[in-house]
Amino acid sequence: MAVRTNESTSRQAAVQMSSEQFRELGHRLVDQIAQMLETLPSRPVTPSPEPSEIRRLISSPRPLPIEGADPKQILDQAVSVLMNNSLYNGHPHFWGYVTAGPAPMGILADFLASAVNPNCGGWTLSPAASEIEAQSIQWMAELIGYPSDCGGVLVSGGNMANFVGFLCARVAKADWDIRAKGLSTPTSHKMIAYCSAETHTWVQKAADLFGIGTDSIRWIQTDKELRMDTTALRTQIESDLSFGLKPFLVVGNAGTVSTGAVDPMYEIAEICRKYDLWFHVDGAYGGFAANAKSAPSDLKGLREADSVAVDPHKWLYMPLEAGCALVRRPETMINAFSYHPPYYHFDPERVNYVDFGMQNSRGFRALKIWLTLQQVGRAGYLQMIEDDIQLSAEMFRAAQQQPELEAKTQGLSIATFRFVPADLRERADQPDTLEYLNNLNEQIMIAIEKSGEAFVSPAMLSGVFVLRACIVNFRTTVEDVRAFPELVCRLGRETDRALRPR
Repeated sequence: MAVRTNESTSRQAAVQMSSEQFRELGHRLVDQIAQMLETLPSRPVTPSPEPSEIRRLISSPRPLPIEGADPKQILDQAVSVLMNNSLYNGHPHFWGYVTAGPAPMGILADFLASAVNPNCGGWTLSPAASEIEAQSIQWMAELIGYPSDCGGVLVSGGNMANFVGFLCARVAKADWDIRAKGLSTPTSHKMIAYCSAETHTWVQKAADLFGIGTDSIRWIQTDKELRMDTTALRTQIESDLSFGLKPFLVVGNAGTVSTGAVDPMYEIAEICRKYDLWFHVDGAYGGFAANAKSAPSDLKGLREADSVAVDPHKWLYMPLEAGCALVRRPETMINAFSYHPPYYHFDPERVNYVDFGMQNSRGFRALKIWLTLQQVGRAGYLQMIEDDIQLSAEMFRAAQQQPELEAKTQGLSIATFRFVPADLRERADQPDTLEYLNNLNEQIMIAIEKSGEAFVSPAMLSGVFVLRACIVNFRTTVEDVRAFPELVCRLGRETDRALRPR
């Protein structure tokens, strides 16, 4: 088929730009981004826009344009829409979900990675990128104290990193050829996974998607600090064995999403060795704090695990997306994921990440991690993580000093508390009052978001709705965290008056 060309025989593709135009737009965009980053503290964390307003700004719905438009005009429109109608997780007062604002080096790295655009599925398709990914994985393992000769793969985030560990465990601990025969064979046994009641919902997705079913999850009770009760774990494993079931996996939490609780890693590792179970650690939130000065000593126990999930777009402050699965023995990843159809011609001496996870086509996630780890160094990262932990502790202390606030928990960089009006404090646990306080604090959280002054998320602790502030934010200062409890009290009084007119 002939390619349409102009008289000079060079193709004029509609998507192409001249180098001069690309430079002009690129420089303009960098200036706009730099201005946004500079002014972040003075912007609202989120403008809380309505869906209808966003649709109006982007003229949605509308049909796909027949003809193309001026690149400068549409890029400027995108800058305006995004910068004025987004939640800024890089804002110093963003303490909601465990998502960090992007490190500036990470922003630049993603720009460069997109320009080179390697497919990091095979070494031949991405020679430099594959080696950079391998070194980034090694450095992250070193940072948390995990064996640096482990296997690993970069993925989109915590769910996918945990899925890798789950699938490696499923293959490694099945005593039949589970990849060929599946889960239902005449000689197979029902596979059982164990985790605490505080474990993230990824484990339900994994059990569902990968065939064992959510009824095969054993939710182990927690102690008063919301850590897995290892006595209950042993009892449940023994019970399942007595019924002819197949325990295969225990998940330990290196920082739960609700409160930052860390499970007793060393005890869990010992139990897994005794019963020949795979020990997986969900360190998506807290894993990178393993060597921070004030982190719980149990956090270092993640080095005992068969696999660990960590999330660089959380406590390494990377732009989304960046998750990482680390597996003690690289061959277990190949056993779980590798196939070699005829059209793959790979040199076995070279790492081909298609054999280490679920994706074939893979973007260049490693560059931002690799560059920023070099810019910051081990000491710099541990200091920033330690600062976040100390800032959370300071926020908790400031909440304790407010008579109208009931401080609940503080773990890693998560503080939880709730607003309790003075006249309700003595009967706060009575059912009717508890229901009112739960609704009141939910409305306070909404008021905080609408104010644009801060952003936090909720947690439920034994039926009590609390405000949850998680600091994984290199822009947050001690002044920011000390001021937040006062904001909660001010909005709390206003919301209480609106809900209970005197």
